[in-house]
Formats: sequence, structure tokens, C-alpha cells
Amino acid sequence: MRLSYKSYNLPFKHPFTISKGTKTHQPTLIVELEFFGIKGYGEAPAISYYNIPVEKMIEDTERKKMFIEKFSFSDPERYWHYLHHLLPMNPFLVCALDMAGWDIYGKLKGKQLHELWNLDTTKTPLTDYTIGIDSIEKMIAKIDETPNPIYKIKVGFENDIETVAALRKHTNAILRVDANAAWTLEQALIKIPQLKELGVELIEQPLAKDDWGGMKVLYEKSPLPIFADESCVSEHDVAKCHQHFHGINIKLTKCSGITPARRMITKARELDMKIMIGCMNETAIGSAAIAQLAPLVDYIDNDGTLLLAESIGNGITFDNGKMIYTTNHGLGVTMENF
Repeated sequence: MRLSYKSYNLPFKHPFTISKGTKTHQPTLIVELEFFGIKGYGEAPAISYYNIPVEKMIEDTERKKMFIEKFSFSDPERYWHYLHHLLPMNPFLVCALDMAGWDIYGKLKGKQLHELWNLDTTKTPLTDYTIGIDSIEKMIAKIDETPNPIYKIKVGFENDIETVAALRKHTNAILRVDANAAWTLEQALIKIPQLKELGVELIEQPLAKDDWGGMKVLYEKSPLPIFADESCVSEHDVAKCHQHFHGINIKLTKCSGITPARRMITKARELDMKIMIGCMNETAIGSAAIAQLAPLVDYIDNDGTLLLAESIGNGITFDNGKMIYTTNHGLGVTMENF
């Protein structure tokens, strides 16, 4: 196995604001693993509030590179277990390497991953498109700029319900909202029924990630389904979210890759929970990996490449919320001049 990597700082089409702050660029690390001439690719975007910057991923890559490369690769699940113990404090880097391992595996088998798993992509849900916090006029302009059947509206600011009401007047599309843990229980109990009246489909992470008591109350009283995001990071959190949330949002980067994400999906189904698979503003590489799992879940938030002004790699494309798969093997992506 031979490991290479490159870091990027990719601009957004528009400044991207959520309740936690604003960013104009998305830092990300792209890795390439080469196994007997077959190259696999993976990605891990850096998210500031998880405290794993690209610099930390590169530092750990250099420190452990010899061990990452020496593994006798046979299947990606064994490789993930090896990486998980090798890099226990860096799930983001493990995710990128796990993706690359799965990409190689699919190429060795001559199939995309969803084909190896016998999944029917005709049953894949449509992806939403995220509208970041801004003035009402600019949020409406973003909707007009990117027509889509489903929008995720970022909330968690003063007059957020009035903003959603204005957007509802402008579009008949399905609306979801994501508070990114910005509300108190008292605010949520007032706002969620109002959002129900506005035809909102679901709410993501209304309360602080560790407010389990408050989430229990919302789980029992909310007229809309509540999905965990910040409260559901790793596979060990799925059981904790049971009977506190109606569903979970799985993000490959947070949970450390495709391998644990598949187990999270299995566990959530056992607990009769709904499942969303989300993104962290990945390029075409990470987006294609997310798409491989899409037939297994109920909701998709895979708009990273649509939010970025430029992307890396060629792979998954989109048509009015529908993900269009390539005929390439593995993740379905190709890279030029890596």
C-alpha cells in the first residue's frame, strides 16, 4: 500500500452561516491509497467545532504513514479495524482512509459499492439543498438560484420562525430545519408547533448535544420528528439516541467512515429509528461515498458539492435532488492529476 495526500481550502458559492458561525471556505484532506496499481480515494473535511483541523490530519498521517502503508490489505472492514486502533483520536483521518480502502475493494471486484451490497439505487431518496442563515431576501435568492424539491433551512437565530414563514410563502418545496443545537427546550416547545403549521417535515438537533433530559421531553411532545446530529457522532451514540430522537443523521467523517456507518444503519433499524445520511460539505469524492449508502436510508443531505464554488474529482452528479451514479467502480469517482 502507498499513501499520498493533498489538502485543499475550497471556497463556498456563498458565505455559509449556521448558528455556530460563518465560513467562506471548506478545508479538506484528500487521500490516495495505491494497492498493486489500483488507486483508491477518500476525503475528510475539517469542521472547526470538532477540533480536528487538516493540519492535525496531516500530522497524524506523517506520524503513522509507515503503519498505514504496511497493512496487508484484503478487505476494507479489516482495514478499518486496524486504522481505528492505529488512530484512535482521529476519526476524520480514519474516515478518509476507510473510504479509500472501500474504493480499492470495489475496483478489485469491478463494481460500485452499492452493487456489491445489492442495493437498488432507484429507491434512493432525493437529497435536500441547504440554505444557510442570511437575510430573508438573500435566502430567497439562494432558493431561486438552485431549484430543488427539498430544502434544509438553517435556523437558531432571532426571528427564525418568521424567516421560515417567508420562505414557505415563496416555495412549495419540502422544508426541513436544522437548529444546530441552538434552541433551549422552552424555545423548541414554542417553535416546533409553529414549524408544523408551516408544513416543515422534520427538525434536526434542536437542543444542545448533551441535553438528554430536554430531548426526552421533545421526543414525547414534538409534533414533528426530531433527528440527532451533534448528539449522534459515533456508532456508540445510536443506542443513546433511542427514545430521545425519532431518527439519527449519520455523517461519515464524524463516525469514522463507511464501515461504522453501515453498522449504525443496522442498529438504527433494529431500534425502529429513521435514518438520514448527511454531509459535511464534502467534494465529489466524499459525496460519492455517501451516495453508496443512500438506498439504505430514509433521508439524504448530500449537497456539499452543490454548496462549494469548486470541487475535487469527478463522480456523483445531481439533477433536481436526484443523485446520478457514474459507471465507474468503487466509489464511482475518478481523479485527474492528483
